[in-house]
Amino acid sequence: MNSPIQLTSLAEAESRLALPYAGEDYGLADCPVILVELTAADLSQWLLPQTADLLKSTPAVMVASVPDDRDPADTPKLAEICDLFDIVLASGDSAMPGGVPADEIGQIAAAAAAAPDAAVMLAQLLRLSEGRATADGLVAESLAYSTLQSGPQFRGWLDRQPARLVPDNPEPAVLAERAKSTLRLTLNRPERHNAFSAEMRDGLVEQLRAAWADPSLDGIVLNGAGPTFCSGGDLAEFGTTPDPGTAHRVRSVRSAAFWINRLAAKTRVIVHGTCVGAGVELPAYAHDVVAHPDATFRLPEVAMGLVPGAGGTVSIARRIGRQRLCYFALTNTEINTATALSWGLIDRIER
Repeated sequence: MNSPIQLTSLAEAESRLALPYAGEDYGLADCPVILVELTAADLSQWLLPQTADLLKSTPAVMVASVPDDRDPADTPKLAEICDLFDIVLASGDSAMPGGVPADEIGQIAAAAAAAPDAAVMLAQLLRLSEGRATADGLVAESLAYSTLQSGPQFRGWLDRQPARLVPDNPEPAVLAERAKSTLRLTLNRPERHNAFSAEMRDGLVEQLRAAWADPSLDGIVLNGAGPTFCSGGDLAEFGTTPDPGTAHRVRSVRSAAFWINRLAAKTRVIVHGTCVGAGVELPAYAHDVVAHPDATFRLPEVAMGLVPGAGGTVSIARRIGRQRLCYFALTNTEINTATALSWGLIDRIER
């Protein structure tokens, strides 16, 4: 186990986290993961308010390990305690809603050690956004994303990337076709696996704004041309924004997530092939997400020194829960349609 901090009980966690410099020590650790191994004894004691505040405010990825020997009668208490953590490890008969296998702690620790700033920011952002309005969550996400864009982990990742040439394509980045009261929008950069560029974002926002103003539209269908629904943010554009403040302002006024959310009740997204980053985050806003059996889903941003930046900390959290999203985004884990369906990330699988 690579995590440098292992707390054996809630009582010990409380005593350590209450130390004056605990937040500084843990938040600036090379691998800011705190593992709390819950015990049966913990479940018999009522959680003190100050303990809850410490767990929720610590600048680290807080991970709970569920005891295998718990009494089923303690399930409500266990759920209450686990709700305070960023990730919950559970296995066997101790499975918890939103929990992940206990043997994932090594992967969690390794991911946090590789990008500690992004790992902590992700955990804090998901705590902050939980239960808030979509607009508030999008602002918080953009601010976090912008902050990390100027950080050393993202800059280091960017410096290692090869130069990318973008071929000219005179076709619209988003195709629009109206059939009676249904509008079909198609991401149209198949030669680049529908990388979500500024041009594609602006084209999608333009179409969605028009759809919002058209009461005669009953339905919107969003899909992607070519072998891939969307391969995520256009890497050729990463690092090209003049400064993080400008980037945040642009995201605030040109947000596809905002408009899909406003039109969610009439929007269906059909995904296939590789769905990465924005290709996972944006569909999650729609009321109906249909996946081809070959679809896969991944959030790579933390591995790049960032957090999801296309609205996913709001949309995906609402579908699969804050804790499962924290694990999914932190570890850059790729999941298939069966897992996505069981989590609630998609609604149906269809050929």
